[in-house]
Amino acid sequence: MKVAVAKYPIDMPHDFAAFAAKQQRLLYDAANGGAQVVVLPEYLSLELGATFEERVRGDLHASLAAIQRHQGDWLALFGGIAHDTGMHVVAGTFLLALDDGRYRNRAYVFAPDGGHAWQDKLQLTGFEKRAGCIDAGDALKVFGFGSQRSGIAVCYDIEFPLPVRAQCEAGARLLFAPSCTDTPAGATRVHVGCLARALENRCFVAKAVTAGAAPWSPALDVNTGDAAIYAPMDVGLPADGILAQTRGEQVWAIADLDFEALEASRANAQVANDRDWAGQHLPALRRARYEALD
Repeated sequence: MKVAVAKYPIDMPHDFAAFAAKQQRLLYDAANGGAQVVVLPEYLSLELGATFEERVRGDLHASLAAIQRHQGDWLALFGGIAHDTGMHVVAGTFLLALDDGRYRNRAYVFAPDGGHAWQDKLQLTGFEKRAGCIDAGDALKVFGFGSQRSGIAVCYDIEFPLPVRAQCEAGARLLFAPSCTDTPAGATRVHVGCLARALENRCFVAKAVTAGAAPWSPALDVNTGDAAIYAPMDVGLPADGILAQTRGEQVWAIADLDFEALEASRANAQVANDRDWAGQHLPALRRARYEALD
């Protein structure tokens, strides 16, 4: 399976048609490079805030309310690209309004046959909590990708081991991590989270990121990090855990994922964190005992 992850350059589209044209150009480039799955970043929908007047795009609450008019067009756009290219498209996240006027940070995935599904972000960052209008998701899912299963862990979610472990126990061998970080520390946390989840679960992790500056947006103002595809650090796999990573202004990092080789690597593994996971639950290890130094 050839997977492409985006270091997505934030622009200032003047209308939805311009936004759509950009998606088509970027994703068709990935398809022409042989990609079967493409991953776009968290908060992708907030780029649509640029299509509104200054007082709306500069106000998070106003811009979230305004972009809702494009939700149907969003579904049609990425569903159409998936159908036309034959790719699965993980279309970043759309901040979707609920019936009570609050929002969920929802990651959509589109299949070439017209189907689509979604995973809401489960853990909220400090920024999302301070916004006062975003709710955490309440369901954890895995999805079928041909003969493989996958899951989505949106940005901060990839830093938490137990939900990802549950997805892998449900059969996921590929985790998608659409992300958006505004500091080098944030980018490093997501990077380390991706490495750790790949190690713990013997799975692949595909991370997309936002790039560039958007001073007109209270959420997309500054963006850092590189897109990357990760694997467990073991025999027959990269020693640093990185299969592919963007550099500089490169938009796509692409890697061929060999799931048969991933499973076969268990036989020669130096360590088997996934198989040894249960050892953490031994009664003697559930609580640490204080012991004074004599």
